[in-house]
Amino acid sequence: MTFALENIIQKLQPSKVIGESKVTVSGVCIDSRKADKGFLYAAMPGTHADGHDFIQKAIENGATVILANRADHPSDGVTYILVENVAEAMGVVCHLFYGEPTKTLKLVGTTGTNGKTTVSTLLFELFAAMGYQCGLISTVENRIGTEIIPSTHTTPDTAGLNALLAKMVEAGCDYCFMECSSHAIHQRRIAGLEFTGAVFTNLSHDHLDYHKTFDNYLKAKKQFFDDLPSTAWALTNKDDRNGMIMLQNTKAARYTYAMKSGADFTVKILESDFQGMQLKLDGKEAWVNLVGAFNAYNLAAVYGAAFLLTGGEEEIMLPLTKAGRVNGRFEAIHGPERVTAIVDYAHTPDALENVIATINEIRGNHAQLITIVGCGGNRDAAKRPEMGKIAARMSSKVIFTSDNPRDEDPEAIIQQMEAGVEGQFYKKLLKITDRKEAIRTAAMLASPGDVILIAGKGHETYQEIKGVKHPFDDKAIVKSIFNSNNE
Repeated sequence: MTFALENIIQKLQPSKVIGESKVTVSGVCIDSRKADKGFLYAAMPGTHADGHDFIQKAIENGATVILANRADHPSDGVTYILVENVAEAMGVVCHLFYGEPTKTLKLVGTTGTNGKTTVSTLLFELFAAMGYQCGLISTVENRIGTEIIPSTHTTPDTAGLNALLAKMVEAGCDYCFMECSSHAIHQRRIAGLEFTGAVFTNLSHDHLDYHKTFDNYLKAKKQFFDDLPSTAWALTNKDDRNGMIMLQNTKAARYTYAMKSGADFTVKILESDFQGMQLKLDGKEAWVNLVGAFNAYNLAAVYGAAFLLTGGEEEIMLPLTKAGRVNGRFEAIHGPERVTAIVDYAHTPDALENVIATINEIRGNHAQLITIVGCGGNRDAAKRPEMGKIAARMSSKVIFTSDNPRDEDPEAIIQQMEAGVEGQFYKKLLKITDRKEAIRTAAMLASPGDVILIAGKGHETYQEIKGVKHPFDDKAIVKSIFNSNNE
């Protein structure tokens, strides 16, 4: 694939061009190590390093075009395109280089603290069931129709993202459903893309290690909606206290969904158990395979987005009722003596509270809830005591354990969680650093009919310790323990 640099310059309208503009670009990259002959290298600003420091390395590897803020020491035979915002410009460049895939695809982005994966995945499954060829970009996996592509980030980097979207167009996809993380929005990884629609789920405490303040986190989410064109639509959770803020400055058509107030799309839970729930969704009753108020909101978002994409002309409810649960999201595993384990990705205070509240609403009066929870290392430490407080207050018993400690001491993380536990609930608490042993202990403590919540890792199949990823799958481990207890 090649591209005329003149077309890029015309689109970007840079502040200055140094060197020859009538050249051909053979590839694009943001990593100087991936530069090759005829490549355009973007000197991206980063949290740990500045791409401008690696310009010479990119040139040595074959880059002949440099997208940058400045050209300190221009090299002969190299073209420099100088712009104010390199990340923003690179989004436009990559979209052009890969044939502007979102002019062909209908792209729907979902953002929010919790629910992004579920909403995006359910939309993918729903439209696939309706006969469309679809793409999915999510935390769990990326998909092009039936092809599964492993996911390393919630939202890929700019070049990888546009390359993936181009593959979807090549495969004949009609739609792509994508999670848009706050990091990706702030770092302008989605710049240059043309969205058909955007969904907001909710906003609560998370990623303050990166954004520093909640207001910055809110602004990053809002930026996504501010940037939407007038041809797009924006669908927000009206019941979330920040939901309507997302619509304040958007040029897109505005729509809402809610459970507690009047909205364009409304949902109500009529009854539920660990197998699913009976909903009244947009005035229609249906049984779905998902559980919990948080999933009722997710389904309302999915229904609303599908209605807006199809103009309400297609049957949405029937395929929606057949949708399965998303990997690692409130997955029920049944053990001996009517003990049920719930594996869930909940790794924020709000998500943990929602999952525990759902379990408490469903479990019998005599059943205990034993919660196993940890917090990730090298991430937002401010949420640790809050998660400890919620787990201890809302559970019958709680075991604090290791999640992905990364470069931190797992016992120090547990101590920070313990600091949030209120005195009257301290007697409920056990601390077991070894996560497998924590799961085994919970299974031993469980009586007939009890529920064990294993929170924090969900779909993940590894545990990251001191830079090394060790195989670790909550679902596989609890199944193995249940099976051994059955023998």
